[in-house]
Amino acid sequence: MTPTTTDWIDSLKGPIAVLGAGGFVGCNLFRHILARRRDVYAVARTLPAPRLRGIDPRHLVAVDVTDRAALASFAEAIHPATVFDCIAYGAYSFETDADLTYATNFTALVDRVERFAQGGRLAAYIHAGSSSEYGLNSAAPPEDAALVPNSAYAVSKAAAAQYLAYAGKTRRWPVANLRLYSVYGPYEDANRLIPAVVSRGIAGGYPDLVDPTIARDFVYVEDVCEAFVRAAAKMSPDLYGESINIGTGIETTIRDLAGTAREVLGIADAPRFGAMAPRAWDMARWQANPEKAERLLGWRAGTPLAQGLARTAVWMREAGADLTGLTKAGATRRRSIAAIIACYKDEEAVPIMHARLTAVFRKIDVDYEIIFVNDASPDGCGERIRALSATDPHVLGITHSRNFGSQMAFRSGMELATAQACVLLDGDLQDPPELIEQFHAAWLQGYDVVYGRRVKRDMPVIWGLLYKAFYRVFAAFSYVRIPHDAGDFSLMDRRVVGWLLNCPERDLFMRGLRAYVGFRQTGVDYVRPKRMFGSSTNNLLSNLEWAKRGIFSFSNTPLKLLTATGTALLGLSALLGLAMVVLHLAVPGIAPRGAVSTQLAILFFGALNLFGIGLVGEYVAKIMEEVKARPRLIRAALIRNGAATDLPPEGGTRP
Repeated sequence: MTPTTTDWIDSLKGPIAVLGAGGFVGCNLFRHILARRRDVYAVARTLPAPRLRGIDPRHLVAVDVTDRAALASFAEAIHPATVFDCIAYGAYSFETDADLTYATNFTALVDRVERFAQGGRLAAYIHAGSSSEYGLNSAAPPEDAALVPNSAYAVSKAAAAQYLAYAGKTRRWPVANLRLYSVYGPYEDANRLIPAVVSRGIAGGYPDLVDPTIARDFVYVEDVCEAFVRAAAKMSPDLYGESINIGTGIETTIRDLAGTAREVLGIADAPRFGAMAPRAWDMARWQANPEKAERLLGWRAGTPLAQGLARTAVWMREAGADLTGLTKAGATRRRSIAAIIACYKDEEAVPIMHARLTAVFRKIDVDYEIIFVNDASPDGCGERIRALSATDPHVLGITHSRNFGSQMAFRSGMELATAQACVLLDGDLQDPPELIEQFHAAWLQGYDVVYGRRVKRDMPVIWGLLYKAFYRVFAAFSYVRIPHDAGDFSLMDRRVVGWLLNCPERDLFMRGLRAYVGFRQTGVDYVRPKRMFGSSTNNLLSNLEWAKRGIFSFSNTPLKLLTATGTALLGLSALLGLAMVVLHLAVPGIAPRGAVSTQLAILFFGALNLFGIGLVGEYVAKIMEEVKARPRLIRAALIRNGAATDLPPEGGTRP
């Protein structure tokens, strides 16, 4: 009996992970398997993702797989045996960052394969390659034909294919590369060719089209999903490291596509050929040679173009307005925010913080993640965070090996955040989450940094005056402009976060660095309330330490004052000495006698010397802290989906 689609899916070794499930192909592949299996997980960089709406959260995992620590945590928590890797960047015309293209499609791929393969549990790793790997050699090439890439995306994909060939054939790992041709179908971006043709065709017209003689190999997404499943199910040494073309083998010109769309959708208007400029890397012919896929996988595309267009039209009519979330413009409009909460002795505040943040993010309608950083809190913070993560996939917990301080807690969260902006909050609820709505509004207006400005504090008057005095002294001393009364509570755009993470110092003063990196900044006034639970961990000594940290990190004024004072006193000493010599010679009896004046001078200059040495010592201590280059922070575990996963040393030997 010939195996059916469900037979192939049933034969996959689980658990199953679909990486890049927020994308077009990954989303369809995940849904294709989920219809039959319960042990499949959709892995996306940010959640919720428009294409994964309506999916049970137990099957969704938010992981930035370009982050080694996050990848290690996911691998240890899920232990996937079958991995479908649909992650890619650079295939769309608006994805123009070449560095990101290479980092995503090659460097990060190597990290992923190494991580999953070395665990010894991997049964199959199927990578979504691209027909773009052939580049200029695009007319039905066999898999062993020369690769002549003609774009950064093509180069990165070709390099990935070469690495997978090495991993499979030399290291004997169960990996394969499927070179996908022009995939189309449900959940494709609304501004792509087929969705544009179908959506305009439903309305009775055509979109602007390129030269009618340009040809493509259009393959329906369900057929592609079948190829992925078969490749994983039939994984054997014969498939290790192979690249396989996934296309129909049928060359369809743009004129042919327009004619088929007219028949299927009943379009009356005439197509406007040549109204749209081709992409820089477009080739006149683009056709697959699927013989190897049929020989090794027993696969051949079974959906004719007319049938695929009709299915896509049915889906688009049913999806309606949900399609807006799949366009580039829709993604930009929606935006995403990561809330990073530094927690220390905040057990009771954690669930309240979560509830208030969730309400705010839903109100302003953004994608979001909530990152609680347990900075070795001695209470039950960790358990509260774990319980929240079990019921809310937006929650990520980070546990530090010891207390590194709130500044490192913020950095730890920013390093793992995947959203377009980060909001920093103290875990004691003195930073009101509801203010994020105003932060978000200013961000949408074009501000890169929006900070909370404490116009009043709910505390004793003397403490409030001391805090205000500190900010003004700090601003006066600092060599960068520091806003008055602005703490760590702020929203920062992703590019600002990126520059902050590029700052190498270990003795962090976040609000100073935030001012140092610049960009467009504004403040939002608020009254800072009392701590809701317990008592503050700050006291006079800790506040003095904060003052020292800020001043010594962003000011050399103390050293300049010391130099000026020393110069002035040296000049004064010279004048006094000269005066005493003149008096002694001119009027012998008038010169000072006795030890009092000498002792006072010695004590004064001795104290001044000690003060100067201490001041210089503070700067030297900061230098010593930096040059030792110890780890800034140590994450003991990550908490996702109700489970805490111990982390290996970053940058150390892989397990």
